[in-house]
Amino acid sequence: MKALHHFRAARGATMVEFALALIVFLMFLFGILDFSRMLFTWVAANEAARAGARYAAVCDDTTHQAQVLAHMQALLPQISTINTSWAPSGCTSATCQSVTVTVTGLKFQWISPIAGSGLQAAIPMPSFSTTLPREVMRQDPNSGTACAS
Repeated sequence: MKALHHFRAARGATMVEFALALIVFLMFLFGILDFSRMLFTWVAANEAARAGARYAAVCDDTTHQAQVLAHMQALLPQISTINTSWAPSGCTSATCQSVTVTVTGLKFQWISPIAGSGLQAAIPMPSFSTTLPREVMRQDPNSGTACAS
Protein backbone atom coordinates (compact mmCIF):
# COMPACT_ATOMS: atom_id res chain seq x y z
CA MET A 1 0.00 0.00 0.00
CA LYS A 2 2.84 2.35 0.86
CA ALA A 3 4.40 1.78 -2.60
CA LEU A 4 1.13 2.73 -4.31
CA HIS A 5 0.95 5.99 -2.33
CA HIS A 6 4.58 6.78 -3.20
CA PHE A 7 3.87 6.09 -6.91
CA ARG A 8 0.86 8.47 -6.93
CA ALA A 9 2.86 11.20 -5.19
CA ALA A 10 5.69 10.84 -7.71
CA ARG A 11 3.22 10.93 -10.58
CA GLY A 12 1.63 14.09 -9.17
CA ALA A 13 5.04 15.75 -8.78
CA THR A 14 5.89 14.85 -12.36
CA MET A 15 2.66 16.44 -13.59
CA VAL A 16 3.38 19.65 -11.67
CA GLU A 17 6.94 19.80 -13.04
CA PHE A 18 5.63 19.20 -16.56
CA ALA A 19 3.03 21.95 -16.17
CA LEU A 20 5.65 24.46 -14.99
CA ALA A 21 8.04 23.52 -17.81
CA LEU A 22 5.18 23.75 -20.34
CA ILE A 23 4.29 27.27 -19.18
CA VAL A 24 7.89 28.43 -19.59
CA PHE A 25 8.16 26.75 -23.00
CA LEU A 26 4.89 28.27 -24.26
CA MET A 27 5.85 31.75 -23.05
CA PHE A 28 9.16 31.43 -24.90
CA LEU A 29 7.42 30.11 -28.04
CA PHE A 30 4.76 32.85 -28.04
CA GLY A 31 7.44 35.48 -27.46
CA ILE A 32 9.27 34.26 -30.56
CA LEU A 33 6.03 34.34 -32.56
CA ASP A 34 5.23 37.89 -31.42
CA PHE A 35 8.74 39.09 -32.22
CA SER A 36 8.34 37.55 -35.69
CA ARG A 37 5.04 39.40 -36.11
CA MET A 38 6.77 42.64 -35.13
CA LEU A 39 9.52 42.10 -37.71
CA PHE A 40 6.87 41.32 -40.34
CA THR A 41 5.04 44.56 -39.48
CA TRP A 42 8.33 46.47 -39.74
CA VAL A 43 9.09 45.07 -43.20
CA ALA A 44 5.49 45.51 -44.37
CA ALA A 45 5.49 49.17 -43.24
CA ASN A 46 8.70 49.79 -45.20
CA GLU A 47 7.17 48.14 -48.26
CA ALA A 48 3.91 50.07 -47.85
CA ALA A 49 5.85 53.37 -47.71
CA ARG A 50 7.70 52.40 -50.88
CA ALA A 51 4.50 51.34 -52.65
CA GLY A 52 2.70 54.50 -51.52
CA ALA A 53 5.52 56.70 -52.82
CA ARG A 54 5.48 54.80 -56.12
CA TYR A 55 1.71 55.20 -56.40
CA ALA A 56 1.92 58.91 -55.58
CA ALA A 57 4.76 59.51 -58.05
CA VAL A 58 2.94 57.81 -60.91
CA CYS A 59 -0.75 58.43 -60.19
CA ASP A 60 -1.32 61.23 -57.71
CA ASP A 61 -1.98 64.83 -58.58
CA THR A 62 -0.72 66.20 -55.21
CA THR A 63 -4.22 66.43 -53.71
CA HIS A 64 -5.40 62.85 -53.22
CA GLN A 65 -3.58 61.67 -50.11
CA ALA A 66 -6.56 59.45 -49.22
CA GLN A 67 -6.02 57.37 -52.38
CA VAL A 68 -2.35 56.91 -51.49
CA LEU A 69 -3.37 55.85 -47.97
CA ALA A 70 -5.92 53.36 -49.35
CA HIS A 71 -3.25 51.90 -51.64
CA MET A 72 -0.91 51.49 -48.66
CA GLN A 73 -3.62 49.99 -46.43
CA ALA A 74 -4.04 47.21 -48.99
CA LEU A 75 -0.54 46.08 -47.95
CA LEU A 76 -0.77 46.85 -44.23
CA PRO A 77 -4.27 47.59 -42.86
CA GLN A 78 -2.87 48.91 -39.54
CA ILE A 79 -1.63 52.08 -41.27
CA SER A 80 -3.94 54.90 -40.26
CA THR A 81 -1.97 58.09 -40.91
CA ILE A 82 0.53 59.12 -43.54
CA ASN A 83 2.19 62.31 -44.65
CA THR A 84 2.67 63.01 -48.33
CA SER A 85 4.98 65.89 -49.20
CA TRP A 86 5.93 67.11 -52.63
CA ALA A 87 9.14 68.95 -53.51
CA PRO A 88 9.58 71.76 -54.08
CA SER A 89 7.02 73.02 -51.59
CA GLY A 90 3.85 74.38 -53.17
CA CYS A 91 4.47 72.76 -56.55
CA THR A 92 1.73 71.65 -58.93
CA SER A 93 1.37 68.25 -60.55
CA ALA A 94 3.27 69.62 -63.55
CA THR A 95 6.18 71.15 -61.59
CA CYS A 96 6.82 68.70 -58.74
CA GLN A 97 10.18 66.98 -58.76
CA SER A 98 9.77 64.37 -56.02
CA VAL A 99 7.36 62.96 -53.49
CA THR A 100 7.99 61.69 -49.96
CA VAL A 101 5.50 59.38 -48.27
CA THR A 102 5.86 58.78 -44.54
CA VAL A 103 3.96 56.29 -42.38
CA THR A 104 3.35 57.84 -38.97
CA GLY A 105 1.64 56.72 -35.81
CA LEU A 106 1.97 52.98 -36.45
CA LYS A 107 1.72 50.89 -33.28
CA PHE A 108 2.43 47.22 -32.68
CA GLN A 109 0.21 45.30 -30.28
CA TRP A 110 1.73 42.28 -28.50
CA ILE A 111 -0.63 39.34 -28.20
CA SER A 112 1.51 37.01 -26.11
CA PRO A 113 0.90 37.01 -22.38
CA ILE A 114 3.86 37.80 -20.20
CA ALA A 115 3.62 36.78 -16.58
CA GLY A 116 2.72 39.64 -14.27
CA SER A 117 2.25 42.24 -17.01
CA GLY A 118 -1.51 42.07 -17.50
CA LEU A 119 -2.68 43.93 -20.57
CA GLN A 120 0.21 45.32 -22.53
CA ALA A 121 0.12 48.69 -24.21
CA ALA A 122 0.79 48.97 -27.93
CA ILE A 123 4.40 49.75 -28.82
CA PRO A 124 4.89 52.82 -31.03
CA MET A 125 6.96 52.03 -34.10
CA PRO A 126 9.24 54.54 -35.81
CA SER A 127 8.11 56.40 -38.90
CA PHE A 128 8.82 54.78 -42.25
CA SER A 129 9.59 57.08 -45.16
CA THR A 130 10.36 56.77 -48.87
CA THR A 131 11.23 59.51 -51.38
CA LEU A 132 10.95 58.95 -55.12
CA PRO A 133 11.53 61.30 -58.04
CA ARG A 134 8.45 62.52 -59.89
CA GLU A 135 7.58 60.68 -63.06
CA VAL A 136 5.47 62.07 -65.87
CA MET A 137 2.03 61.47 -64.44
CA ARG A 138 0.21 58.65 -66.24
CA GLN A 139 2.89 58.51 -68.95
CA ASP A 140 4.49 55.44 -67.43
CA PRO A 141 3.61 52.46 -69.68
CA ASN A 142 2.49 50.57 -66.55
CA SER A 143 0.37 53.40 -65.14
CA GLY A 144 -2.87 51.82 -66.34
CA THR A 145 -2.41 48.93 -63.93
CA ALA A 146 -0.50 50.85 -61.25
CA CYS A 147 -3.18 53.54 -60.94
CA ALA A 148 -6.22 51.26 -61.04
CA SER A 149 -8.17 51.64 -57.82
